[in-house]
Amino acid sequence: MKSQTPKVLHKVAGLPMLGHVIGGLKAAGVSRIVVVIAPGADAVRDYAHAQGCQSAVQDKQLGTGHAAAAAGEALKDFDGELVIAYGDMPLMTASTFEASFQARGDGLAIVAFRAADPGAYGRVIVNGNGTLDRIVEFKDANEAERKTDLCNAGVLAADAKKFFAWAKNLDNKNAQGEFYLTDVPALAKRDGAVCAIATVSEDDALGVNSRAELAEAERRMQNRLRAKALAAGVGMIAPETVFLSHDTVLEADVAIEPFVVFGPKVRVASGAQIKSHCHLEEADVASGAVIGPFARLRPGASIGEGAHIGNFVEVKNSKIGAGTKANHLAYLGDAIVGAKANIGAGTITCNYNGYDKSRTEIGDGAFIGSDTALVAPVKVGAGAITGAGSVITKDVAADALAVARGSQVEKSGWAKAFRDKKSKK
Repeated sequence: MKSQTPKVLHKVAGLPMLGHVIGGLKAAGVSRIVVVIAPGADAVRDYAHAQGCQSAVQDKQLGTGHAAAAAGEALKDFDGELVIAYGDMPLMTASTFEASFQARGDGLAIVAFRAADPGAYGRVIVNGNGTLDRIVEFKDANEAERKTDLCNAGVLAADAKKFFAWAKNLDNKNAQGEFYLTDVPALAKRDGAVCAIATVSEDDALGVNSRAELAEAERRMQNRLRAKALAAGVGMIAPETVFLSHDTVLEADVAIEPFVVFGPKVRVASGAQIKSHCHLEEADVASGAVIGPFARLRPGASIGEGAHIGNFVEVKNSKIGAGTKANHLAYLGDAIVGAKANIGAGTITCNYNGYDKSRTEIGDGAFIGSDTALVAPVKVGAGAITGAGSVITKDVAADALAVARGSQVEKSGWAKAFRDKKSKK
């Protein structure tokens, strides 16, 4: 990846690839998850532990079979079904793992897919009865074996104790000098076990080993998320221009215009409208609200029913009341704004003094004049008005008018005299 970030922590739809795999395993009912890491991979270990997983260290990089066997100590007390997955396959879903469990019966199962371009994938060779004969890594495959398009996805399901017993007997007599996980079915076959094949789509089996493949995974994930949203009744004029996060919640009858980006933890209620070129992250939008165009909702933004957040308005860690309108060119940070207030163009909540964040409170029905600077902490009462261009540093009582600006001075004829003077010069 040419990055200081470990590969499996690179994100797809806002979630690390490893997180997608862990989520799929949990959704399939997997009760214990062990993440096998390289020595010194502290960031991966910490992420795994934060997700409620165990970790095990593969002391030397000796192949996929060796990596899987490294989990043996962590699972020495486990007696049940085991599934092996790869942390760089973000499109794998719960159904993939469920299919492997269902297919294995009393033996074991692998997951395979039909590849449009098999390339360097390991090839799956099938017996006449549809069970697995063998898996051949591309480097070890002959010309006939390379012609098959049925490829190994890498997922394997088996009895845990039997698997670790087979893994101990792996050898590295192959082109890469590694202990292959793909050799386990052959060892199982010698013990009389039958290896079934569960077939999934090529999308589900996509692995990521480069920035280009990461971008491809993102593209396919976005298509999957968009299709799910459309099927749930979300309206999108140009779905291909809308980017969703893995956890975006869009209710039916949400309308989304082109070129909108949803970061993590966004929820939009039915009937809301998100206009073009908006960016939302960790925000809630209530029914009937209108956002944008060109609006930004930052973490902690909560937009009430029927509220309007217009062009070039930024909201951060603020609650905006029902029916309130901030239609253009404003910043509302660390604020509580009541219902049916009006926020004029150029309004700023001055919430940060270089050291502390302070809160602004604006009451129901208040009218904040254009180009008002509200120096927090400050409160504007219900129904109050601030004059345009004011710098409000003190609380304003309900229904009061607050004007805080220099007095206007007029000098008759000064402009003409100034122009005449300059013209003569």
